[in-house]
Amino acid sequence: MDFRALPSGPITLANVTVPACLLGQAGDLIRTDVHIADGTLTDTPGTRVEMARAMVLPCFADMHVHLDKGHIWPRASNPDGSFMGALTTVRADHANWSADDLRSRMEFGLNCAYAHGTRAVRTHLDSIPPQPQITWPVFAELRAAWAGRIDLQGVCLIGCDSFSEDGDFRVTADLVAAHDGVLGMVTYPVPDLRDRLEGFFRLAAARGLDADFHVDETMDASSETLRLIAEVAMEVGFDGRIVVGHCCSLSTQDEARALDTLDLVARAGLHVVSLPMCNLYLQDRAPAGAPSTPRGRGVTLVHEMKARGIPVSFASDNTRDPFYAYGDLDMLEVMRQATRIAHLDHAATDWATAFTTQPAETCGFARQGLASGDPADLVIFNAREWTELYARPQSDRIVLRKGQAIDRTLPAYATLDHLWETS
Repeated sequence: MDFRALPSGPITLANVTVPACLLGQAGDLIRTDVHIADGTLTDTPGTRVEMARAMVLPCFADMHVHLDKGHIWPRASNPDGSFMGALTTVRADHANWSADDLRSRMEFGLNCAYAHGTRAVRTHLDSIPPQPQITWPVFAELRAAWAGRIDLQGVCLIGCDSFSEDGDFRVTADLVAAHDGVLGMVTYPVPDLRDRLEGFFRLAAARGLDADFHVDETMDASSETLRLIAEVAMEVGFDGRIVVGHCCSLSTQDEARALDTLDLVARAGLHVVSLPMCNLYLQDRAPAGAPSTPRGRGVTLVHEMKARGIPVSFASDNTRDPFYAYGDLDMLEVMRQATRIAHLDHAATDWATAFTTQPAETCGFARQGLASGDPADLVIFNAREWTELYARPQSDRIVLRKGQAIDRTLPAYATLDHLWETS
């Protein structure tokens, strides 16, 4: 389908395949028509364009990425594929994170996401001083430059062991508030985590900020910071939106204990984002020099969460950095791999929302769906059913923004070579 040759004026994409859940209907895939006028979805038919059952999704929302880490692999590869290998390598590479370096890599990532069909991104930004004063201005610059193409949100990122309610993090919280961001932290099972969480929620509440945590990114069943976050959030009455990501240790815990924790999570109203590709890469990896086959997938208990009414989304996480050597901020890849890793097939028929409408709602992005009045921001695939969609990378997909096909040319990796030559 050559969308450059479409008739002018209102059009109808006739005989398309869409997930019923995105139209508020029961069932799986259905065939329907999509009407577009003036860059918006409408109920009024236009000039008919036969689509031969092509699958149509709304543009994606990717609610957990790390644009600031992206694509440092050529100069900062993970030495052994482990979590600690990733952590120490990234910390060492912070010395290279100048404004120019960040701008080049973050722009590269945004170009990839846009070409693949993403229109909203929440990115975590490493915020241990002095990095916030370098990174956040670059983020603000890019958010302004990409307005109308990708909506951007920023989340600060520190380890809970670096948190102090009266220290540097108070300055960081003010900086996040000034950038309309989200307050974020990685939680570990440190002895005084309850006190740190109470202080964190006080700082967030005082500034009217939502919260976003990296949680239990380990296969150690004794790591239960998710449980503590839910308990403390209810105890202090925090009324902002709370997102928890990863939650890997749930998959290794005693089932009764894990499900009891999920009951707490549901009562606390937490939102979960699962990062299956990165977790598959890092978790249950054998020590260097003693390779063995991993037994655990690292994916959290998404089906059990969904059964309790906990909002669940999926996202890209890292791209070509020590935490994940691969990836391209392609949410279709996330959708395809999550389906395989977490067995989303042969289950609920509304998992498509976890890559589109649910993350947009969780983050407070503008609505993106297939209803009349929604923007005509669509991804069109040469596939007619799920097995066709997931069998191929769909590199020939068409992305419409406000009803117009965009240039989907991906940036060349060579455009970043100057960063490795000077670092």
